[in-house]
Amino acid sequence: MSASTEKKNRRAAREAGTDKKTVAAQAEAKKQAQSKRRWAAGTVAVIVLIAAVLLLNSSLLYTVPAAVTIAGENYSPAQVSYYYGNAYLSWMNQYGSYASIFGLDTSGGLYGLGAQTCPMLEDGTWRDYFLQSAMNQMTQTKALLDYAAENGISLSEEELAETEEDLAETEDYAKELGYAGADSFLAANYGRGVNLKLARANVLDSALANKVLDQVEDSYVYTADQLEDYYQGLDGAQDVFEYAYYYAAAETVETENEDGETVSEATDETRAAAKALAEAILADYQAAVAADESETPDYTAFFNDAVAANVEDGSAYISSPTVGSSLGVYGDFLKGSRSAGDAEVVPGSGEDSYYTVLFLSRDDNHYPMAQVRHILIKAEASEDGTYTDEAKDAAKARAQELLDQWKAGEATEESFAALAQEYSEDEGSKENGGLYDHVYKNEMVDEFDAFCFAGHKSGDTGIVYGESSSYAGYHVIYYVGEGEQYSDYIARSALTAEDLQAWLTELCEPYQATERYALRFVG
Repeated sequence: MSASTEKKNRRAAREAGTDKKTVAAQAEAKKQAQSKRRWAAGTVAVIVLIAAVLLLNSSLLYTVPAAVTIAGENYSPAQVSYYYGNAYLSWMNQYGSYASIFGLDTSGGLYGLGAQTCPMLEDGTWRDYFLQSAMNQMTQTKALLDYAAENGISLSEEELAETEEDLAETEDYAKELGYAGADSFLAANYGRGVNLKLARANVLDSALANKVLDQVEDSYVYTADQLEDYYQGLDGAQDVFEYAYYYAAAETVETENEDGETVSEATDETRAAAKALAEAILADYQAAVAADESETPDYTAFFNDAVAANVEDGSAYISSPTVGSSLGVYGDFLKGSRSAGDAEVVPGSGEDSYYTVLFLSRDDNHYPMAQVRHILIKAEASEDGTYTDEAKDAAKARAQELLDQWKAGEATEESFAALAQEYSEDEGSKENGGLYDHVYKNEMVDEFDAFCFAGHKSGDTGIVYGESSSYAGYHVIYYVGEGEQYSDYIARSALTAEDLQAWLTELCEPYQATERYALRFVG
């Protein structure tokens, strides 16, 4: 190759960018560019990571994106968390003592529910269960709020003030529990993003939704015939029965089954013996009643005597007042046309037992309920939870002081209500002046119940002892008067609940809750 040709080729290579220097320079430049891109990418990754951490620690993930959409309205994770937390807490208030039976570990509160299988769902967790409850409540509230807007229903100034008063207590309650304030308390117990501002909005929504329900419920009116027809249609399910029975169970005998295993089971002979025992008790009882010439036979005593005559150390079971819906296999017998003292042998649920059943009484709830006010003065419990005679006497003396104070004053229902508000230790009624407006038989402790249905007239007062698993003490009672017939009250309550639910179902039908990506941030 000539020098001129080689020179031309080098010039062409430089122009084409393929000469050695140019290629080396380009390689170095490419290397530096790659290094810059790697540095830039690493920097971006760090920035993104920092941003993600800041985002997770801020409230944006919980207050901005949509977790659920209902009728075109988006709800943030924090809003859903409020309802989710309420669903959990409501369930705990009602069933918390049975949580372990349901297989729910409550030690972690809301956190960890997603790892626990819920037996109420075919394939889901407790988180799924409470989320579904939350969305159902949100859907209903949304429908009711739209109804309120369409029908001009709003909270009054007084209702708003009551709500604000309740919310104001949250701050103090949170601090009593050791939280910095209401916001930190709500976030810890409901989820990130839930604060007092959000809680206030939801509480006001709930108050307005409940006002709508109350107005619709109050609009239902039923005639006396409708109420009576409904009650009679219950076929004794709400009637109250008193009865006695003896349970004769067939003895079991150890035998060998087809697989050669030893099992314990009743035989035809032991079943026959159980039936014969039940019939012998019935026969002895009926003979005693037939021989009795008194005007008021003691059927229970005759029955117990018949049991004792046939069973060593045996005694009958004497029921407390029981509603018809809770009767056992002998329910059909008791609900039939019966008179006090009727008895019969009734087969058990299987083939291995028999009941000798004695009918004592049936109350069809056609009586007026009682309206009373009361002031509860509790006896001070000892360290072991018992109540000494001295503590009871002190409570009784204090109750008498309050009754004497009332008598020395205006001695009106209003003045009694004022004393109840100031001194009663019954937190459930004191703010309402100690009023119980719909007292039915067997609802209260025995002594209180007896006073309510002793034929008092309006304005009568008295002091009665009361004791339950939670207290012992004395009730100062003011009899206001008779209320609605209890059977009508039962029918009205049931009819109202049915009609209200039908109305609510129709109202909510167009509303559907749609889950969004941010639902994962709830709780």
